[in-house]
Amino acid sequence: MTTAVALLRTTLRDVPDDAWDVPAGTLTWTCWETIEHTADDLFAYALQIAPSDPPQDTHMPAGWKYLREGGPALTIFVERDSGTLGLLRVLEGCGAMLAGVVAAAPADRLSHHGYGISDPEGFAAMGVVETLVHGFDVAGTLGVTFQPPADLCQRVIDRLFPDLPEHPDPWERLLWATGRGMLPGHPKRDSWRWDGRPAAMRLSVG
Repeated sequence: MTTAVALLRTTLRDVPDDAWDVPAGTLTWTCWETIEHTADDLFAYALQIAPSDPPQDTHMPAGWKYLREGGPALTIFVERDSGTLGLLRVLEGCGAMLAGVVAAAPADRLSHHGYGISDPEGFAAMGVVETLVHGFDVAGTLGVTFQPPADLCQRVIDRLFPDLPEHPDPWERLLWATGRGMLPGHPKRDSWRWDGRPAAMRLSVG
């Protein structure tokens, strides 16, 4: 988790403060809103798995809102005049929260997610995917290079996307899995979701 966030912070650290308000890739959100959303996801995942008795049928009851029509629904908002440094500090802070909660939680703790009930390892993997794919959205738009390490991509594929077609480049596989890239012989995905359930739970239901 911390590796993904540190890489994204390093990648985006020199983005000018006034460069963020353009759409991120094919999203309707701006680059600023997309990084806010990423930080918000990391915070939400930490909150979801942190209690000793997390809910297994619904989200934690934290308040959220939209700042504009078409923007993301968020709990965590970054003061716009804090600029690039403020935005990336919040991202790193939320990533550290998730990493700390995952390290402290019992490995068999389960909590709700819309894509399937999951454990601390699963929430960490979800956080990595959110960081990497939204990093791709933003970096591509802002003209900076973002290339996550292959082993990190492979670990989250193994945890969340176990049935992907084979391909030698794990980053390209992850981008295809999340509707952001192409794989030879396979159509681009128009819709997608991961499977956050622990492996034992997948096996128990076939």
